[in-house]
Amino acid sequence: MKDALLLLSGGMDSGVLLAVSRPNYHHVICMGFDYGSKHSQRELAMAQRLASVYDASFVRIKLPFIDELFSSSLLRSGDDIPDGPYTDGSIASSVVPFRNGIMLSIGVGYAENNGIDTVLIASHAGDHPVYPDCSEAFTSAMSRAAGYGTFNHVSVSAPFSSIDKKDIAQKGRAAGFDFGLTWSCYKGLDIHCGTCATCLERKAALEYDKGLDPTRYMK
Repeated sequence: MKDALLLLSGGMDSGVLLAVSRPNYHHVICMGFDYGSKHSQRELAMAQRLASVYDASFVRIKLPFIDELFSSSLLRSGDDIPDGPYTDGSIASSVVPFRNGIMLSIGVGYAENNGIDTVLIASHAGDHPVYPDCSEAFTSAMSRAAGYGTFNHVSVSAPFSSIDKKDIAQKGRAAGFDFGLTWSCYKGLDIHCGTCATCLERKAALEYDKGLDPTRYMK
């Protein structure tokens, strides 16, 4: 069995990916990024705990330049996170330019340096079209570039690329995954706000209306 590197945000998608992928690898190195988002401390705490639960290593990477150079409501330097379902405007406001490209590049370099040939990312088919660096085409292109640009031909894999967030929730439940160990809310409060677009998506995926979502929300 080989090792793998997994980009672990601490959210439900990457958390489930860790849970279902862990048995397939001898060892998994989880990489979390502190890039100045409003919710980074909440997410990264969950990511580190998830890595421990699944007997994986955790590497924390600081990327302060993202908050300094880029504009996004997701970042501490940006505007307030809007409430309500995603609209074209609210989605666009939360985009961090080329975020996955930057993180995958670092992950691929780290993987090559440590003799690892697989990098896992939890991009899925439900990611909004406005996020071009979440698309299957983007991930495939990054994988080809990684293969060309590394001596050990590192590949980038997005096992959830053909399913959506609700499907991921079902996979997690089948694997006995504890969704209470994940964080989604972009506002970074003490508990999930329950009203921002990411909270609303989490509620829908985990079937909050049926009483199946274990998350504590403010509203």
